[in-house]
Amino acid sequence: MNQLETAISGVAGGLDAGQDTITKGLEAIRIHLGMEVAYVSEFVGDQSVFRAVDAPGLDAAIKVGDTKPLDDIFCRHILAGRLPELMPDVAQEPLAMSLPIMREVPIGAHISVPIQLAGGETYGMFCCLSFQPNPTLNDRDLRMMRVFADMAAHQIGRDVETNRIRDEKRSRIRSVIETEAFSIVYQPIFDFYQAQPIGFECLCRFAGEPYRSPDKWFKEAGEVEAAVPLELAVIRKALREARNLPQGLYISVNASPELILSGRLHMTLGEFSDLRIVVEVTEHAQVADYAQLVAALAELKAMGAALAVDDAGAGYSSLQHIIQLRPDIIKLDISLTRAVDTDPARRALISALIFFARETGCLMVAEGIETDAERETLRALGISKGQGYLLGRPMAIRQAAGLFGSTSAVA
Repeated sequence: MNQLETAISGVAGGLDAGQDTITKGLEAIRIHLGMEVAYVSEFVGDQSVFRAVDAPGLDAAIKVGDTKPLDDIFCRHILAGRLPELMPDVAQEPLAMSLPIMREVPIGAHISVPIQLAGGETYGMFCCLSFQPNPTLNDRDLRMMRVFADMAAHQIGRDVETNRIRDEKRSRIRSVIETEAFSIVYQPIFDFYQAQPIGFECLCRFAGEPYRSPDKWFKEAGEVEAAVPLELAVIRKALREARNLPQGLYISVNASPELILSGRLHMTLGEFSDLRIVVEVTEHAQVADYAQLVAALAELKAMGAALAVDDAGAGYSSLQHIIQLRPDIIKLDISLTRAVDTDPARRALISALIFFARETGCLMVAEGIETDAERETLRALGISKGQGYLLGRPMAIRQAAGLFGSTSAVA
């Protein structure tokens, strides 16, 4: 298979390289036709934007991202039928010679075909040109250009659709952040020997369409580089509402390593220095550089925040977090808490974690407690603090404040 066939096959196959595949196709066809310049353009308003270019040695004259007014170049006239797609000698076309582009670039030969997307709209043009006339150009070359344009249109169409979906996601997340289209619920955390909560974990519920669980919203935000702004918006609202709870309680918020490393959480927590804040790093969050994360967490601790590792026992990442981050609080995952009263293996693993916590000075909090038997078993093992449906479901701030009777009020 020669270079030209390989390039066309690559575009036809929709290789993952995408833009690079199209650029390689441009190079192969430009060389095959004996031309100096090949490019794919996109029509944006009244401008032609160069999206892929192959023009060795001519970077100063034409490069990706450059624009030309459609009124100044051949494209619009070719689409309207006022100029032919194939011009072996541009000097034979009076209209072409009269256009402003000819005063900038001495185009001798030009061959160009539209790139039509699946919906029928014209994306732009696929063009090749040389500075000297090329009488060898013929209809066969034009047909080859059309084949490549059709194949490129398929790849470009996929990219356009991907970008459209991405823009929709970005717009949706931006709207959620700007309008605070989410609510905060507070799940109480109890000392088994006290009647009132000692703290609350702040959880998020989204009201926006489509209805999805919080992890789906945060996943989508991450896909458009908006996870950190969304996390900050949720944390800020949670802490703002938490000021309606009695002083002395601790308020636990979830934060990803990405957010912690960004430095933006430090500024946000600085606005709420009147609260006792615990920062939970979740089990599923991967950490590329623990040294950097430890340094960032040390700054948060210096501000008065405590550190918790969430979902302990749910996977390898949580154990890595515990060893590397040296948290103040270890939160036992529901997968260990559930049926702990009937499962010796769970009790054995929890006992090992309790021993670790005692040796390192950590507080243990059990999550997902749903039965009296689970609570009593955990207490017998040495855990005295926990949360779960048995103790209290996540609730709105007004209900959370109501747990303390007249000692708090929600404005």
